[in-house]
Amino acid sequence: MAEEAVLRYLEKNEEISDSGEFAEDRGLSHDDIVNIIKSLNGFRLVDAQDIKKERWVLTDEGKKYAEAGSPEVQLFLAIPAEGIAREDLQKKLESSIFKIGSQQAIKNKWIEMGKSQVSRKVQQVEDKIKILLLQIQNGEAVSSEDIDALKRRKLITQQIWKGYSVRKGPKYAPKRKKAATDLTRENIQRGDWKELEFKEYNFSAKGQPLEGGHLHPLLKVRRQVQMIFLQMGFEEMPTNNFVESSFWNFDALFQPQQHPARDSHDTFFLKEPSTTKTLPEDYVDRVKEVHENGGYGSRGYGYEWKREEANKNLLRTHTTAVSSRMLYLLAQKPFAPKKYYSIDRVFRNEAVDRTHLAEFHQIEGVMCDRGLALSDLIGVLHEFFSRLGMSKLRFKPAYNPYTEPSMEIFSYHEGFKKWVEVGNSGMFRPEMLQPMGLPEDVQVIAWGLSLERPTMILYGIDNIRDLFGHKVDLGLIKRNPVCRLGLQYMDSA
Repeated sequence: MAEEAVLRYLEKNEEISDSGEFAEDRGLSHDDIVNIIKSLNGFRLVDAQDIKKERWVLTDEGKKYAEAGSPEVQLFLAIPAEGIAREDLQKKLESSIFKIGSQQAIKNKWIEMGKSQVSRKVQQVEDKIKILLLQIQNGEAVSSEDIDALKRRKLITQQIWKGYSVRKGPKYAPKRKKAATDLTRENIQRGDWKELEFKEYNFSAKGQPLEGGHLHPLLKVRRQVQMIFLQMGFEEMPTNNFVESSFWNFDALFQPQQHPARDSHDTFFLKEPSTTKTLPEDYVDRVKEVHENGGYGSRGYGYEWKREEANKNLLRTHTTAVSSRMLYLLAQKPFAPKKYYSIDRVFRNEAVDRTHLAEFHQIEGVMCDRGLALSDLIGVLHEFFSRLGMSKLRFKPAYNPYTEPSMEIFSYHEGFKKWVEVGNSGMFRPEMLQPMGLPEDVQVIAWGLSLERPTMILYGIDNIRDLFGHKVDLGLIKRNPVCRLGLQYMDSA
């Protein structure tokens, strides 16, 4: 019906000057007219030109006052000639009407409001606000001063109306002939294909966007870090066990059983199964001995080591638990130098905030060889972090129960213009390595960092909950390209 109205009108007239007026005159929906004009314009039956009109419309609050009157008039009419107690007046009106109406009525000098009594100062008032609102609602002209007054009270808002002016196009016809989209067998048999008008192919048209899978930013950066390790000759450790025993997570690392990290405030312990069933007994005995009495040049911790503590199951607090297992297995064979890495999830009982979650991903590198020294560790760290785009490094002495010496790693952040901590490192202690059965001249250097921190810097994310967890914006995952680690690392924050 809308299409027929447009084409028939143009058959006898040069132009539809305003699609809005055209639709209103014929009792048609303007949205329907607009859709038809767009379609006819696409087939060149008509030429359409955009029309934009700015107009003022009432807000929801404005519509309410246009119907019931402005708050100041409502309040004025609620005050009897003899006056009224302020408390009684408040009961007669909505709280918002009383508050706004009081301010405007006092401003207009219509009322006098004492501490307990409210009275009229004039006997009659004109509801100018309601009159103006009704004029705008009816499309009548209103002065700029009145517009500004209504805008300040947020009773009106500007709306841009869009429509079209329409003329005949180069392919105009009083009735649109439906173009065929397919040549069928029946068309050929009947011979009517000769009279058919086929729709032209639009080779510039874009197809429907493909909805495919999208890699999470953490997975993208994880892959880049993994490639750096592989290029440096490292092999990946199996990190598929989230549940670990306290023995491998703590005791094998020469971490005393009274260490604060082993409290339930910092670690998630399992209720079921609460304990591990199998541990290498001869190795357990050697670990117990070095904890209680020392050895390998150490005095130990001098406390009573308890097997029941070591048997407790937990969600691993670091992937170093995997490293301890791998080094133990390495010690059971004739020694050969190894380079291991892992990137996987760890769990800690921490309060959740913008920089901490109860679970995160740890990147860890481990090198095992004869004659390794602190200088080797520093050299490897420079090589590894330079591939991450961090060429300026500093090291600060630190303490870890299972490494000595230990170092915190700092890199200069070009965006923040300051040194920021990016990881931790050290040389595993003899008290950890010797009970495993590794030769005395074998040293192990290791370092670790979180996966989330560099990912947040690369993607410009300042709240870890926007990166990992149930609050992640899926649009972020779809929009972001693959991140390339490199010299731009520190500039992309």
